[in-house]
Amino acid sequence: MIPKKHIIDRFISYVTIDTESDPNSDTTPSSKKQWDLANKLVEELKSIGLKDVTIDENAYIMATLPSNVDHEVATIGFISHFDTTPDFTGANVNPQIIESYDGKDIVLNEKENIILSPDYFEDLKLYKGQTLITTDGTTLLGADDKAGIAEIVSAMEYLIQHPEIKHGKIRVGFTPDEEIGRGAHKFDVEKFGAEWAYTMDGSQIGELEYENFNAAGATVTIKGKIVHPGYAKGKMINSMYIAQDFINSLPRLETPEHTSGREGFFHLHTMNGEVEETKLHYIIRDHDKEHFEARKEMMSKLGDELNRQYGKDVINVEIKDQYYNMKEKVEPVMHIVDIAEDAMKQLGITPLIKPIRGGTDGSQLSYMGLPCPNIFAGGHNFHGRYEYVPVESMIKAVEVIVKIAELTAKR
Repeated sequence: MIPKKHIIDRFISYVTIDTESDPNSDTTPSSKKQWDLANKLVEELKSIGLKDVTIDENAYIMATLPSNVDHEVATIGFISHFDTTPDFTGANVNPQIIESYDGKDIVLNEKENIILSPDYFEDLKLYKGQTLITTDGTTLLGADDKAGIAEIVSAMEYLIQHPEIKHGKIRVGFTPDEEIGRGAHKFDVEKFGAEWAYTMDGSQIGELEYENFNAAGATVTIKGKIVHPGYAKGKMINSMYIAQDFINSLPRLETPEHTSGREGFFHLHTMNGEVEETKLHYIIRDHDKEHFEARKEMMSKLGDELNRQYGKDVINVEIKDQYYNMKEKVEPVMHIVDIAEDAMKQLGITPLIKPIRGGTDGSQLSYMGLPCPNIFAGGHNFHGRYEYVPVESMIKAVEVIVKIAELTAKR
């Protein structure tokens, strides 16, 4: 469909621009450097021939591919984010291209002995003989989600160059700050004007997702009392010991490392403590809404119980919801999933329909009135030095976008 070199060059031009988001910033975008890629994308969208290309004061980009049919067709959209995670550096990305991968270990960085091995990352075996783009072992790659952007831009370019492929009006959207949970916060759904959309933000080829976690964050603050340890009997209250009681009272096997599929969890991801005060930061996840509510209630009741045990308010549990399972909003319009599934099957791709053990902009957008399933972008091992993407998967994602446009026009 599209020349392999063309999509490689496009993708590399994106990943070599640092767009790491900043959770400690209260601006949108959260980091000024996200503007570098955002402005480049605006010019690129104009250059390939899209219409109504706009970028607002928060770096949200939108553009239109007009319909080329004379009958009424639903307006659909494709969305990806251009920031990269703050969990691992995305500065000075130096991509490596592995032609005709031989199925063996890939030396990412000989000096530091960093190896991408199929013995550990078994999915590599799926791509023997294909072209892989990897990191040099010192940064992430940024396929999450610059692969999605490259695919959307390439698909729109292909449709413009091939007017014989009939399609309705298509809207394109690129967002900042998805990696810190804010990607959809200032997305103007009404301005976007699509009946539904697809985020191109999945991983393995064939992934098609319309279920995700219900999500909340919890901050547990434990207050202690510090006195001289030599005279502490009956007086000192060590907040770290109370924190230990709290941690150990939650189900030990309901953590990320012990769960899979639709199983939820409590995840303690940060802990800072001294005698006088300890803070625990959790994320709470569950696909089932009732189980999700029960998890939040369990944490609150545990705090209440420890306060009763100590006879005073030593612990405070603050819980804030973050996003919800998009399944509730997508199931009433399941034809949008059916179209994507049919597109994959017609292209010889086996659809992998499964719940997301996380969240995407699509979950928030769905609750904002834009039903938004998630489709594979091809990358693996996101957010770290072992990230890679098979070029053939990216090309297939482009084909899926084009086929969805074509099938929607035929409905």
